[in-house]
Amino acid sequence: MADKRKTKKRKDRKKDFGEPPESEKPTSEEYAVAKWLKANVPTKKTKFLNHHVEYFTGTKAVDALLTSKWATGKNPAFTTRIEVTHYLHRMLLHKLFHRAKKVPVSEQELKGKSKKKESEKISKSGDEKDGEKSQASACEGKDTKDGKEKEKKKRKIRLEMHMEQVFLDTVDAYVWIYDPKPWYYWVCGILVVFGTITVCMFPLWPATVRIGVYYLSIAAAAFLVMIIGLTVLRVVVFCLVWILTLSRHHLWLLPNLTEDVGFFASFWPLYHYEYRGPGSDSDKASKNKKKRKKDKLSDDETEKTPLIDDKSTAEAQAEDVGSGDAKSSELDATSATTDKLSESESENSQRSSTDRDFEIVDHDEVEPVVGDKPL
Repeated sequence: MADKRKTKKRKDRKKDFGEPPESEKPTSEEYAVAKWLKANVPTKKTKFLNHHVEYFTGTKAVDALLTSKWATGKNPAFTTRIEVTHYLHRMLLHKLFHRAKKVPVSEQELKGKSKKKESEKISKSGDEKDGEKSQASACEGKDTKDGKEKEKKKRKIRLEMHMEQVFLDTVDAYVWIYDPKPWYYWVCGILVVFGTITVCMFPLWPATVRIGVYYLSIAAAAFLVMIIGLTVLRVVVFCLVWILTLSRHHLWLLPNLTEDVGFFASFWPLYHYEYRGPGSDSDKASKNKKKRKKDKLSDDETEKTPLIDDKSTAEAQAEDVGSGDAKSSELDATSATTDKLSESESENSQRSSTDRDFEIVDHDEVEPVVGDKPL
């Protein structure tokens, strides 16, 4: 009794807080509708919580169901858009899909992802000729407007969980949870089960079958040993050629043997030869990279030199101001001395205005002189 009361209280709380009721199992008709929608409604792929998912829009699903057999048959399950939205809302509560929120990706995130691609493109374009670069730039200059318009139209979107799980006849995104497994998955699973049972019953096999399996196992082991030997041999040949030619000639036998390719593609081509000495494409590419680094360093230096020039000009201006002050003080001193000299000269000129080397004085002011000596 106590458990029943607890469950009733939980249900009442859910109703009070507006939480959706617990989902029941979808009916066979809902499974059929979901399968038909997944096959006929266009979907898009994106990432949702670090998982690749498929999503569709609500309006397209409603439009598709209005033209389906469930809306145009003898006993239609729905006839109007409102009835279709109610039916799809019931499927959402049964967790065949859920509502998501579209969030546009910011430019900073796109720039962070596109930096690697741009660096790769720059490294590849640097190896091309200048004429090809000019032609490409001319073509790009014509197509920039079209590219910008396409980028504006095609905006990248990221999905996040929507807090209100309700189906609406809008452009909102709905992520598929229902993922029916195709028939060949079941066939492969059944074959795996029967295969494990037959391997476990190996002692009960006939003698001829056991002998055949024995020879097949020996052939498989020999094949594995051959592949391991080829991998070692190709490395040894490469090292010998590389040492003897001073790293100028690169020779690989079966270059795709250890690559992530198909079975037959791993044995073709038989060899790959590349020359990396002076005058080769790789040497030119390395030289171009060095030139780019030097150009970048020179650009950085040119950006720094104006700052140094500004500092030097400021110091020169300060020195000019100091020297000007010193010169002005010197000029003041020289002008003062010249004034004194001019005053003395004026006095002398006044004294010598009579063109004589003496002055006229009174008789009382002169001392009497007898001979050459005064009295």
